[in-house]
Amino acid sequence: MDPPPESRMNADGVESRPAPPTSLPLQGSSRDAGGPAQRKKLSAPRISLSLDQSEDDLFDTPDDLDINVDDLDTPDEADYLDYTDHEMDWEEPQASGRNSVKESREPIPTLSAEDERQDARLWRTVIIGEQEHRINMKLIEPYQKVISHGGYYGNGVNAIIVFAACFLPDSNREDYHEVMENLFLYVISTLELMVAEDYMIVYLNGATPHRKMPGLGWLKRCYQMIDRRLRKNLKSFIIVHPSWFIRTVLAITRPFISSKFSSKIKYVNSLAELEELIPMEYVHIPESIVRLDEELREAAETSRINAFLQGPDVMPAEPESERSSASGS
Repeated sequence: MDPPPESRMNADGVESRPAPPTSLPLQGSSRDAGGPAQRKKLSAPRISLSLDQSEDDLFDTPDDLDINVDDLDTPDEADYLDYTDHEMDWEEPQASGRNSVKESREPIPTLSAEDERQDARLWRTVIIGEQEHRINMKLIEPYQKVISHGGYYGNGVNAIIVFAACFLPDSNREDYHEVMENLFLYVISTLELMVAEDYMIVYLNGATPHRKMPGLGWLKRCYQMIDRRLRKNLKSFIIVHPSWFIRTVLAITRPFISSKFSSKIKYVNSLAELEELIPMEYVHIPESIVRLDEELREAAETSRINAFLQGPDVMPAEPESERSSASGS
């Protein structure tokens, strides 16, 4: 007979019984008859499924077991699910998730040296009136031709600055005020860069519709923001093809400008008259102004021809009283 299993001591020093076997061999006729030994099935201990156990009872073996193990059905092979056909159903969402993560975590593109120079050209920082300003060069790119350098006159150090009003933006733009603000800073800062000593401004007023003409406030602000040195060194302000509008504007602004500046304003009706005043070699005249000047010249020539063909005016007839007095004498 096998020796009894040794007793074990628990943590409290109390002797605990070993776990009972699940089956016992049966002694008797079956073995004596030479038949196979039969085993007696033991009922499993009752398990309590209550969730109200304390933390200390979680590791103790429950006294009750409400589940009969013999009544449980074990699944056969037909009950197993084949997951081979569903592997893609689980992998595709993960793959899409990884793709979305990759898209959201795309590295920031590195700018090349050329891209950095291009980005720097989009903005220009200038100092006007001891204040720093930033100019959006991309915004005013179509209107940068409004101011240009026309060479020199006199002793070769006096600059000619050309301002073409036909290149100004249309006032119907939604961002018109923003464009004019940046264009104003561009004109003032460019003027300071172009001028070293004495200079003159040639204002090309022709071929400019009324909706492109700068407002009175814009012109006044330009004059006020010009550095004192620039106002002092300005020797002449020539207006080519003046219109009634520009004449009216200057007449209104006369009280706000000095008498010295007013004396520097000159009106020129044609490019031929302008050529008599300054060298035109490096002065860029837009094609629209050239065409306008030709039309005005042809119209003036036609008017003179018509006046010549009509001849001198007929002398008015003498009054009846004068003729009678002359005959009586």
